[in-house]
Amino acid sequence: MKARLQVVFFTWILLIWHTEAEFFTSIGQMTDLIYAEKDLVQSLKDYIRAEESKLSQIKSWAEKLDVLTSKSASDPEGYLAHPVNAYKLVKRLNTDWLELENLVLQDTTNGFIANLTIQRQFFPTEEDETGAAKALMRLQDTYKLDPETLSRGNLPGTNYRSYLTVGDCFGMGKTAYNDGDYYHTVLWMEQALKQHDEGEDTTVSKVEILDYLSYAVFQFGDLHRAMELTRRLISLDSTHERAGSNLRYFEKLLEKEREEEKEKSNKTMTTTEPVVPSGAYERPLDYLPERDIYEALCRGEGVKMTPRRQKRLFCRYHDGNRNPHLLIAPFKEEDEWDSPHIVRYYDVMSDEEIEKIKQLAKPRLARATVRDPKTGVLTVASYRVSKSSWLEEDDDPVVAKVNQRMQQITGLTVKTAELLQVANYGMGGQYEPHFDFSRMSDVEAGGATVFPDFGAAIWPKKGTAVFWYNLFRSGEGDYRTRHAACPVLVGCKWVSNKWFHERGNEFLRPCGRTEVD
Repeated sequence: MKARLQVVFFTWILLIWHTEAEFFTSIGQMTDLIYAEKDLVQSLKDYIRAEESKLSQIKSWAEKLDVLTSKSASDPEGYLAHPVNAYKLVKRLNTDWLELENLVLQDTTNGFIANLTIQRQFFPTEEDETGAAKALMRLQDTYKLDPETLSRGNLPGTNYRSYLTVGDCFGMGKTAYNDGDYYHTVLWMEQALKQHDEGEDTTVSKVEILDYLSYAVFQFGDLHRAMELTRRLISLDSTHERAGSNLRYFEKLLEKEREEEKEKSNKTMTTTEPVVPSGAYERPLDYLPERDIYEALCRGEGVKMTPRRQKRLFCRYHDGNRNPHLLIAPFKEEDEWDSPHIVRYYDVMSDEEIEKIKQLAKPRLARATVRDPKTGVLTVASYRVSKSSWLEEDDDPVVAKVNQRMQQITGLTVKTAELLQVANYGMGGQYEPHFDFSRMSDVEAGGATVFPDFGAAIWPKKGTAVFWYNLFRSGEGDYRTRHAACPVLVGCKWVSNKWFHERGNEFLRPCGRTEVD
């Protein structure tokens, strides 16, 4: 087993009219042309009105986007630190600009269409929009945010507040619906309906919202509410065939339920199963057994730092066992946890070094992968949402300096260590519980690294390094170090990781007396 321990730095860091007749030989026939021309003039006026309306829509769109892009371009990372801004940017480029393109394409407009067609190859895809929507849902679940909070942009530490429209909420609900996620379908369709009922201007109809919402509610077995919503839909559109068919089906199911309840009541006078209140739906269980513990720690809940344990934690100056390079300028060391021992070092990287590392990494960032346990092949996974790159010392002197500094701090050799990994977490970026390592940088909200097994949460701080061993001195794995990177709620999370291997450090970290030393 390879020994890997981790030091991590976080930085915030768009009429042809034809006839075969010979009209000049008959004035009578030519009079028909008068009416034809009159009709053409009317069609022309309709065309002009349509063009004026189209230009008005385009102008309004351009003015709105001009204001928006001026603000966002002034501070891209700060603007995108708000997850709603990030979601709406992806949705806008994948969906809204396409609608504008279709609008403009109604005329043979030169220049813009050519440019948009070229640029569109670099736009987000449907997969991106789906991923962005799921990221908002992940933040919603992890940090217990209701749709109203996200829709109104009421998030802590945000400088660029943004709102979700009825269409945005409807899009979120459709994404969940298409994924078979009826829990989030209900939440977001209800929010879309609420904002619609409040009078928000939108092109999405209540009929569309109620169509999705009623079926999603039915999937939770709430027949009464499904029927209520379907009846409301039919009152708005009595010709809606699917709604009529669904209502008849729901009524049959309800009648069947009543008959079964009547039979049961004839056999027993007591009710054994409690009635679930209409509209109260629980989030389904998933594949992660420690989901509740993990998410609670991400919210800062359930951290098992007792007063007694706190007394064992200290701050000190660290000179790397009297390393000559650190005697004059030792690092500030702080205990984050006692067992397993986790420490944080301050001022490990300067702002200039951080920016240089980010500059080197950005062109090389690629979707982070995991190894499939069945095939052994590296693949992307929904539980790891980030991009990463690997930097060598030949890339820039700053990489060598950082590697050397980590060697001085840890007392371990970098000769057998892995390359410096730089990772940037995307919207709602996370890495669910795993055996490996990661650390942090200043984020406005979220983004902690948590250890579900012993209830620890380590919060991001820019320019710091957090260090722990994932192997005992014997080489056996310390399974307590299973950890997770929480989704970033607000902010832009950059981390730098360094793994040191057991090989090459036999004499620098020799075996202990027992297997768990």
